[in-house]
Amino acid sequence: MKRSLTYIALAIIGTLASCKDEVQKPKVIYDAANKSNVVSKTDSTQIEIADLPIQMEGTSYLIHPVGDLRVFEKGTKSRYGSSSVNDVSFTISNLGEYEITGYLQNLKFQKIDSDSIRPLTDKPALILTATYLKSVADRTQNQIMVYTLADSDTNKDGKIDSGDIKTLYLSNISGENFTKISEDFQELIDWSLVESKSRLYFRTIEDTNQNGQFDKNDVLHYNYIDLGSKKWEVKSYKPI
Repeated sequence: MKRSLTYIALAIIGTLASCKDEVQKPKVIYDAANKSNVVSKTDSTQIEIADLPIQMEGTSYLIHPVGDLRVFEKGTKSRYGSSSVNDVSFTISNLGEYEITGYLQNLKFQKIDSDSIRPLTDKPALILTATYLKSVADRTQNQIMVYTLADSDTNKDGKIDSGDIKTLYLSNISGENFTKISEDFQELIDWSLVESKSRLYFRTIEDTNQNGQFDKNDVLHYNYIDLGSKKWEVKSYKPI
């Protein structure tokens, strides 16, 4: 009986330990350095490659997705006794309707009648989505790209990845005027385009209790931008 109780106790301890491991990691680590943007160095061990260029319909620019070469380890052993066999993926992005997705380090832009290629940014970043607003271009002639990305090592694990705060940026189709429109240390929840008004609406959440996580006790912010205007001005509104 005593032995059974020991097993039960060990099982309970193991369960508690497992639950502890599943606790959500904080997206922000606060200290004096967080008064300004935290920028991580790029990993020099990664091999940078580019996908073939993409041209959005109706534009005169090529977009080159740039990212790290991805190596996937198989669990099967080879016939000669090595522990695993690696697969290499030379594709770093996916293309949907007017949207590029992936885990990209940069995008590079090239006018179709030029050999010159310029980067979107010269700072470390992880670009998750890049969306061309085709309907806005059709209505206003303003050719605009929208990006969701991480631009700072907010959780201070030494790298910029999906564990950091997600932010919202805009640029022209040329990659110029690359502009952050969400506030520092506010997590982007989502964004939506209202085509009839050429407005980009977006929501962010602010970690007002500074516990490093975004939860029900924090404050939501509601904003929009008039994309028909020459100047991108963020305006707040209060639906509740």
